Amino acid sequence: MVHRKRCRWLCRGQNLGPIPRFGHCFGVILGPVIYAQLLFPDFSLILCGYLLCRHTALDRPVWAQVESLVYFFLFPVLLFQSIVKTPLDLGAASSLMGAGLSLGLAAIALAYSLPHLPGLRGHIEAREHAASAQVAFRFNSFIGLALAERLAGSEGLQLIAVLIGVCVPVFNVAAVWPMARHAQRGFVRELVRNPLIVATASGLAANLLGFSLPDWAAPTLGRIGSSAIVLGLMAAGAGMQFGHLAQAKALGAAVLAIRHVLSPLLALVLVKVFGLPAVQATVLLTFSALPTASSAYVLAARMGYNGGYVAGLVTLSTLLGMLSLPFAMGLMR
Repeated sequence: MVHRKRCRWLCRGQNLGPIPRFGHCFGVILGPVIYAQLLFPDFSLILCGYLLCRHTALDRPVWAQVESLVYFFLFPVLLFQSIVKTPLDLGAASSLMGAGLSLGLAAIALAYSLPHLPGLRGHIEAREHAASAQVAFRFNSFIGLALAERLAGSEGLQLIAVLIGVCVPVFNVAAVWPMARHAQRGFVRELVRNPLIVATASGLAANLLGFSLPDWAAPTLGRIGSSAIVLGLMAAGAGMQFGHLAQAKALGAAVLAIRHVLSPLLALVLVKVFGLPAVQATVLLTFSALPTASSAYVLAARMGYNGGYVAGLVTLSTLLGMLSLPFAMGLMR
């Protein structure tokens, strides 16, 4: 479906004349000024979190508790609700799910292969790589949910929730594996304790079994979901750190190149291969260029790795997202 009304609404006031097809609207909607308008609410919350943490009494100990609240309760509830509230049409979304998983598996393979690539072999420390590989393929779901709704309305929100539902368990398994393997910790134990895996797996199971949320619970869950996005973005800003970026420069550049350059290019190929319609293509390309997950450094620190270095990569990835998202959308021109 072309969704011309949505395109015209987004392009309203631009005096562009008739819009014959969605691809043309891509180039208009995602011009520098309009895309900045789309990103501003989310990145302004990140900036608020950064400033509050650095210049007020709401310092790191406060935001560490906020991160735990978001990671262990608010965001799992948001994921579960987003997946359960609308019945999944697996037939209609199967191509998008296949494309999303293919994209993620390709990024995981690239991230895992970095220590063995010519030019990088011998320059990447195994422990740092184990903690940092996740930066190449994990994604910031808070920004993804917010942008998908702005770009494609409720349909975009459901589609990105589907991608989150099928990809988060796989990506979290891939994030935990190298750290558990390197530290010789219980892999299965780490997985069953991961709240995002539990929430998405249970949400998908509930949806497929026909479970629906009761009407009386919807307002409360909706407020929890809204607070998860707001606090999650602010916590991401509060966790930004620049001082550790000088460590392992080759590794950092490699994982960020996969996240912000190679993934959008792969997504464009997969749009063609899977023949995705316009709205699904929008969602996949948005998904491909998102900043890495703000919880990546929480996971690394919780498993005993260099959380400060991973936080530095998350910080830079958050900033690079302002460039990679317009770049990904511009590929559809």
